[in-house]
Amino acid sequence: MSTEKRQLLSGDEAIALAARDAGVALGAGYPGTPSTEILERFTALGGRGQWSPNEKVALEVALGAAFTGARAMATMKHVGLNVAADPLFTAAYTGVVGGLVIISADDPGMASSQNEQDNRRYAVAAGVPLLEPSDSQEAYDFVFAALEISERWRIPVILRPTTRVCHSYTLVQPRGSNGASVTPKFERDIRTLVMIPAYARPAHRRLRQKLAEIQEWNESAPLNQIVPGDKSLGIITSGISFMHVREAAPHASVLKLGFTYPLPLRKIAAFAKSVDRCLVVEEGDPYLVDAIRAAGIPVEGKPEMYRFGELDVPRVRRILNNDTSPEPVKPPGKPPQLCDACQYRVVFESLRQRGCIVAGDIGCYTLGVLQPFEVIDTCVCMGASLGVGLGMRHVLPSDQARRVVSVIGDSTFMHSGITGLVEMVYNPPPEGHVLIILDNATTAMTGHQEHPGTGRSLAHEPTNKIVMEDLARSLGIQRVHVVEPRIGSGEFERVLDECLASRELCVIIARRPCILIVKQLREYEKRACQIQGSSCPTA
Repeated sequence: MSTEKRQLLSGDEAIALAARDAGVALGAGYPGTPSTEILERFTALGGRGQWSPNEKVALEVALGAAFTGARAMATMKHVGLNVAADPLFTAAYTGVVGGLVIISADDPGMASSQNEQDNRRYAVAAGVPLLEPSDSQEAYDFVFAALEISERWRIPVILRPTTRVCHSYTLVQPRGSNGASVTPKFERDIRTLVMIPAYARPAHRRLRQKLAEIQEWNESAPLNQIVPGDKSLGIITSGISFMHVREAAPHASVLKLGFTYPLPLRKIAAFAKSVDRCLVVEEGDPYLVDAIRAAGIPVEGKPEMYRFGELDVPRVRRILNNDTSPEPVKPPGKPPQLCDACQYRVVFESLRQRGCIVAGDIGCYTLGVLQPFEVIDTCVCMGASLGVGLGMRHVLPSDQARRVVSVIGDSTFMHSGITGLVEMVYNPPPEGHVLIILDNATTAMTGHQEHPGTGRSLAHEPTNKIVMEDLARSLGIQRVHVVEPRIGSGEFERVLDECLASRELCVIIARRPCILIVKQLREYEKRACQIQGSSCPTA
C-alpha cells in the first residue's frame, strides 16, 4: 500500500501528478478548456512540458519521444484532436516503443467550445484503445493503465476525461514515483516506422491483430467493474455518468466501463442477460448503445433529447423513467463580455462603424459577436478566419468584397493562421484582403498561456520569439502595420481606412498587452533581463 498522503485534486491535476509519478519524460500540448491545467500542473510538479504551436505538432513531438522508448503525453481538448487526427491515424499503424497517452478532454454541453463532438468515435476510427475515468482517482490510475497498455501492445492510447471530471475535485491516493526508468534510445526500424504503402498494408493488419488481443484482454481487465444490486434494473455506463447513475439509482446493478474501446462484449452480454431490464446511460453520442446493439445484445438507450448537453442526476432520473416531457428551462446566466479596458473594443467599434463583414476566429475576441458590437459574422474553427474571409473576397461583388476583414488572435495565428496567410499570398483575391491580428501577448481565452509569439516558454522563461510582422513581410506582403489601439488616438482607425480603400494585401497587427497580465509581463521581462544579464528598463 502506498505511503503517500491522499490529496484533493481535480481530474486535470490528477492526470498531471500521474504523468509525473509514471515517469512521463515529455508532455506536449496546446491549451484548451478543459485540458489546459494538465500541462501547467505537470510542469509545476517538475515534469518537462511544453506548449506546441498546435495539437498536430504536439502529438508529433510526443510520438517522436515515444519512438525512442520514453514515456510521453499529448494534451488537448476535444476539437484539438481534429487538428491532431493526421498523425493519430498513422501512429496507430507505426505503433510506439515507449508509452504514449493522448489526453482528449471532451466538453459535453459546450462550456467553452464551438461543438460537443464525442471523441470516442476517434478511437474507433483510428483504431486506438480508449479509457474513460469517472473521477480524479481514476484519472490518476488510468494514466498508469494507459501507459502500461501502450507499452504492452506498442500502441497509442487515448484517455478521455470530460469537463466535469477535469474540473471536479475528489480524493486521490497517489502511488508515488514508480515509473520505469528508461534511457531513451532510437533503434532503426524502417518497415515499422516509415509508412509507405508497402509497409503500411501489413501495419494495418498488425493493428487489427493488436486490437483483437486487447479486446480479449479487456474481457477480464480490472478497468471495468460490476457494482452488484437489484437484478430488476441493470445500467451500463462510463465516465462521469457513473456518478450520476449511482446517485439516481443506488439500488441498480451497474456495469461501469472504464475501458470503452475495444469493448468487452462478452462481459457486457453476460451482464445484460443477468438483469431484467438493461439500460445504457452515457453522455453525448449513443456510442455505447450503438456498439452493444450491433453485437446483438438487447439494451435500452436514452431518448434522443438527452444526447445534447451534459447529464446530471435529474436528467438521469428522467432517462430511467423514459421521461420525454419538456425539461425545465434553466434561467439564463450573465452573458460573458469583453473587459472594460480591452484593446479589442477599439477594433470592434471601428469595424462596426464601417459596416465591415468580419470573418472571426476562436478566442475571447469572439465575444465581439455580442452587444454592443455585434461585428463577428463567422466563426468556424481555429484559423478559419483567413480562409473564410478569403473565400468571401473571391466571390462577393466588388463593393461587398472590399468590406471583408479577417480577425484573428495572436495565439490562434500561431496555431493555424500562418497557413492561411500563405494562402492569402498565394491566391490573392482581386480586391486584396485585410487581416487584423489582435496581439495581446498571451493566450487569453484559456488563462493566459504562452505561445511562439510571446518569446516565453510554458514556464514563462525566455525563449525564441516569432515576430509576426517580420513573418508577414517575409512572405512578400508590403502593407504591414503595427498599431497600438487606444481610445481617442485615431491611429487604428486611420490605418484601417487606408487598408480598406486599397486593393492590396494588408496585415494590421493591433498590439497591446491584455490588461489582466500587464503586471505579470513586467515580472517576466525583469526575469528575462536577469537571465540574459542585460540592464532592465525602469518603469
